[in-house]
Amino acid sequence: MLEGTHVALGVTGSIAAVKTVELAHELRRHGASVRAVMTDAARGIVHPWALEFATDHPPVTELTGAVEHVDLCGREGWADVLLIAPATANTVGKVAAAVDDTPVTTCATTALGAGVPVVVAPAMHEPMYDHPGVLDAIERVESWGVDFVDPRIEEGKAKIASEDAVVTALARATTPDPLAGRQVVVTSGATTESVDPIRTLSNRASGRTGRAVARACHVRGASVTLVHDGPDVHYADVRRVESAAEMLDAVRSAVDGADALVSAAAVSDFTVERAPEKIRSGEPITLELEPTPKLLDTVRADHPDLTMVGFKAETSGDDDAMVERARALRDRVGLAFVVANDASVMREADTRALLVDADAVDRYEGSKLGLGGRIAEDLADRLD
Repeated sequence: MLEGTHVALGVTGSIAAVKTVELAHELRRHGASVRAVMTDAARGIVHPWALEFATDHPPVTELTGAVEHVDLCGREGWADVLLIAPATANTVGKVAAAVDDTPVTTCATTALGAGVPVVVAPAMHEPMYDHPGVLDAIERVESWGVDFVDPRIEEGKAKIASEDAVVTALARATTPDPLAGRQVVVTSGATTESVDPIRTLSNRASGRTGRAVARACHVRGASVTLVHDGPDVHYADVRRVESAAEMLDAVRSAVDGADALVSAAAVSDFTVERAPEKIRSGEPITLELEPTPKLLDTVRADHPDLTMVGFKAETSGDDDAMVERARALRDRVGLAFVVANDASVMREADTRALLVDADAVDRYEGSKLGLGGRIAEDLADRLD
């Protein structure tokens, strides 16, 4: 997500500074180059050598005649983005007031003046985070276009956001935003039909691809609603559902006013009447399966002009057959394009997919995260 991005990492004197070594490693795992800048207080918590090891660059610990702040964050500087993580209440207040008495705050002032994107990940005790002056400072700095990564409120502390949330915020700050102002609804994962209070019918879909699409749309500027039976995520408004009927109801509600629907979920094709009590084992039983309404067809009937993307999973392993069935789905529902893949990629981190439209087939092979980006880009082109 950060391939080729130059990140200046400003580290201040929160105890969360101990997490910056792993954070720097995570940024590099996503393709970024990282150079650290440290306050004196940060040096009392994490040794500069640790950040040198994590970034492969000696950190800036003081400003000299080499004007390190300009070299990093000036108009022709090295950094594509300045990340202040962790940011103390003290540092946030200084950034808001343009007080430049540490290497980190001077880099912030330089970046803001030079138009370099700035991302801030606060970390402090919760009463400090709730201080009216701190909240005013955050609001003021946000009004300048600075992105704040909300902390996790736990144990009376505003703990630094997860590495995943920080990576996503950096990607959003440094990626073109062709979906800015757009509302995109994404479905993801499997649905589950109850047989009795204990047993269910479901499928092997993990939801990785749908979550990757939702994240990629968020990174490119969209407001995203994610409909799935999965965890809360930091990049979308989650509508949690279980059955195919619940997913259909949630999607029909969510697409009102939306610009696009990407239906990546493996929605159950059949449901069953739920037994009120546990079905006793030891004897053969017959389940009467009833077909569920087709989500894409139902939404298309309600919204004739909505841009929609569908998915088609097959087990044949035959690309020509997958393309044929994907085109049949596209033509029947009036989809912008269809993503076709073999069901063998379910639950895997990597995938091989065919992006099928009226007269072209684009092949993709790689991570599901990368496929999400590809789908988001193609969706942006269709909406334009």
